[in-house]
Amino acid sequence: MSRLRILHETLYTYERPVRFGPQRLMIRPRDSHALRIVEASLTLYPPGETRWSYDANGNCVCFFQPDGEADSMRVASELLIDRFPAPLAPPRIKDPHTLTPIIYAAEDRVTLEPFIAPVTDDPDAVLLRWLRELDTCRDESALEFLLRVNRTIHEQFEYQGREAEGVQTPAETLTLRSGACRDVAWLMVEGLRRLGYAALFATGYIHSPGAEIRGAGATHAWCEVFLPDLGWLEFDPTNGLAESPDLIRVAATRSPAQALPVSGAIIGDPGASQLHVSVDVSLADEASRAA
Repeated sequence: MSRLRILHETLYTYERPVRFGPQRLMIRPRDSHALRIVEASLTLYPPGETRWSYDANGNCVCFFQPDGEADSMRVASELLIDRFPAPLAPPRIKDPHTLTPIIYAAEDRVTLEPFIAPVTDDPDAVLLRWLRELDTCRDESALEFLLRVNRTIHEQFEYQGREAEGVQTPAETLTLRSGACRDVAWLMVEGLRRLGYAALFATGYIHSPGAEIRGAGATHAWCEVFLPDLGWLEFDPTNGLAESPDLIRVAATRSPAQALPVSGAIIGDPGASQLHVSVDVSLADEASRAA
């Protein structure tokens, strides 16, 4: 078990004061067997009313309605969590459901169907051609195949952090052979769906104890895949990680648009605006010494 402190601040600044419509915040993990929230605080400006709920996927959501006018909006979350590692269990190769192509039990497939159907189009078959190059070892287990895809993306695609909002389409990422964590995660999600896997777009934080970890200092994104007997498993193609205790999931959704940490409307003409996001994840004892 490791105890981590997470500081996440989102700051919008505007040239002129504006009013605010409802804001949707997705910045708090949900307690599970792998993660327990010890302490949590949320600082909001301008002040306003909050209401907590769960979305259709079971993610924790805060609805925030700022009061009055302001030339900035700040959302600052501080979390103290316990993270419990879950070693990646070897598949039962004798079970035909753990081999490729993937086969889900009928009762599971009813639940998983929305996460098997792709969201994006592939009109020029760019993604399809790439998948055919990968799907060549028909006797390997589904888990071995997923680890191979995860490793291939990590090794063959250049990581490029990008402050601009939005996510590249899988075809764009394949053409550029580069992208931010959310781009390569979305490539893996949509690619696996076309092969019959149930996959989710996961977002949250990553603890970076070593310099080789990519995506630290901001929110992070990866892929989750459902396998028979093993359940939902985490694959981070940005760093080549699988079921890593350094991944701290906040949300998992069908598409990236559903997983925005902060989203909402402003009312009025803000003029020029700026967005600043900072994330710091550290061991709790390290954070105490730094303070």
